Amino acid sequence: MILVALACGVFGGYGAIGFRALIKFFHGLFWGQGADTVKYILGLPWYWRLLAPVAGGVLVGPLVHFLAREAKGHGVPEVMEAVRLKGGTIRPRVVVVKALASAICIASGGSVGREGPIVQIGSALSSTVGQLLKVTARQLRTIVACGAAAGIAATFNAPIAGALFAVEIILGDFGVVQFSPIVIASVVATVISRHYLGDFPAFVVPNYHLVSPWELLPYMVSGVVSGLVSLLFIKILYGLEDLFEAVPVPEYTKAAAGGMLVGLIGIYLPHVYGVGYETINNALVGSIPVLTLLALLAAKMVATSITLGSGGSGGVFAPSLFLGAMTGGVLGTLVHGIFPEYTASSGAYALVTMGAVVAGVTHAPITAIIMIFELTDDYTIIPPLMAACVVSTLVATVMMRESVYTLKLVRRGVDVGAGADPNVLKAVKVREAMGTSPEVISEDAGFAEILERIVRSHHHVFFVVDRQGCLLGVISLTSLSSYLVKEEKEREGVKARDLLRKEVTTVWPTDTLDVVAGLLAGVEADELPVLEDSRSCRLIGAISEQDMIAAYNKEMWQRDMSGCLVSSLSSLDRARRVQLGGGYQLAETSAPSPLIGKSLKDLDLRARYGIH
Repeated sequence: MILVALACGVFGGYGAIGFRALIKFFHGLFWGQGADTVKYILGLPWYWRLLAPVAGGVLVGPLVHFLAREAKGHGVPEVMEAVRLKGGTIRPRVVVVKALASAICIASGGSVGREGPIVQIGSALSSTVGQLLKVTARQLRTIVACGAAAGIAATFNAPIAGALFAVEIILGDFGVVQFSPIVIASVVATVISRHYLGDFPAFVVPNYHLVSPWELLPYMVSGVVSGLVSLLFIKILYGLEDLFEAVPVPEYTKAAAGGMLVGLIGIYLPHVYGVGYETINNALVGSIPVLTLLALLAAKMVATSITLGSGGSGGVFAPSLFLGAMTGGVLGTLVHGIFPEYTASSGAYALVTMGAVVAGVTHAPITAIIMIFELTDDYTIIPPLMAACVVSTLVATVMMRESVYTLKLVRRGVDVGAGADPNVLKAVKVREAMGTSPEVISEDAGFAEILERIVRSHHHVFFVVDRQGCLLGVISLTSLSSYLVKEEKEREGVKARDLLRKEVTTVWPTDTLDVVAGLLAGVEADELPVLEDSRSCRLIGAISEQDMIAAYNKEMWQRDMSGCLVSSLSSLDRARRVQLGGGYQLAETSAPSPLIGKSLKDLDLRARYGIH
């Protein structure tokens, strides 16, 4: 494991260096050869500032959608999910797709950070190493954490914070047995990063200190405000993600639309483009006016949410630092203006609040405290920083159980905090489970035709549509009961439109099955119609209780298999082997419990896992 950790550190270190070089290369393509500064970008024509993020979105959307959808978004939740549910298995292709997509997104003006992508890149590289070595699932999880630690350490020149990030956020367990490999990977990556990029802090700040013991109170107030800002950021981020999800256009086109919106903001405030370190540095030295700080706070929060919500690729750590610096700058200016003799300048509050917002967003106060210390190389500000980070985390966790990372998983039905999955249906969309051939009856159909269809069909609900395919209502056996006792002559003129019930509960392809389950519980039918989207009446399918049960069983089977299969196959090295010749060998191992009782045809292991 020590040797593997060394390899992970090397991969993580060079991965971070290569990723930064890739960003610089694409920045030259999108913006010319000028320096990556706000002043330079402001000197470009307004249409350039508008269209560069659009061009980035045009490239990123299809790249992620068609090659590796787990590269969408900020990356850390996908690593957490791989560790918890897949035994640490991450597809190797994620390395290339995530690196390209995030580099293009950041370089073109996407309002995201570098840390999420490099965590996913480092973790995917390390996971590939572990899979090649056929280690156990427990060892593979530790190896993935080594890659995450190496990525963070190399990106921020912060070896301690890198190791703590992997333990506190990725593994979520400070009692991890194999902590030594994680530390070694973090140290090796840092050494490599310092060799190529230099050994200096990411932010250069004046020597701030606690002016008065009473100043601890306003710093704690800044912790409360930071917690609220963190919650607002998370709400806006996932609110806009839901909004883009509901837009009825192809998924791969939404990143370009998001780029257009970010470009509109960037015409006037290009500070929101990319990681924003230059603007953070200006806030730390107190050189930004209060009104500008407020404008940048709102603009960055919205721009980052649009970039990620529309399908962009990048991290939320740097945006959280940005939001914290702007928030602290405003608070510091107000506090210093009221109590100039007892408080430090606004830059000190910007520094403390940077860490506090990160702590509130990630629910990881220890990582945030150490990260700010290593980013600034300033120990004197640690006491107020610790107080603000803890208060911010308390406020955020009391008002919202989930962090920006775990909320993404919970919305998929994965509860990493409980270590189990209480609601698998949250992870499945209606479009993945619905039947596309519902029982459809024309509004002009006569009673005899309707009765014949009902007798021949195994469905209990029949959907009545007009000539354009729009849903008018439903017919059930209850609807026919009063007509069945009538004479045949009385039923001759009865049409489907006379029998239907117009009050129909409908769902859309983007709804999740837990929503459908709640709706089915409130109606007498066992099947709901699926409309094209929220603005359309066109019927495209139906979702029944049987469909939901089948989708649930399939999802549970896949999740059980992800962890069990990796663990079982890793034991092949210790199994008895018989050489068959021609490069083939036979090995005997215990079958994972989800396989037992199923036929090989039903399991289809070759298609799912590449196993013969």
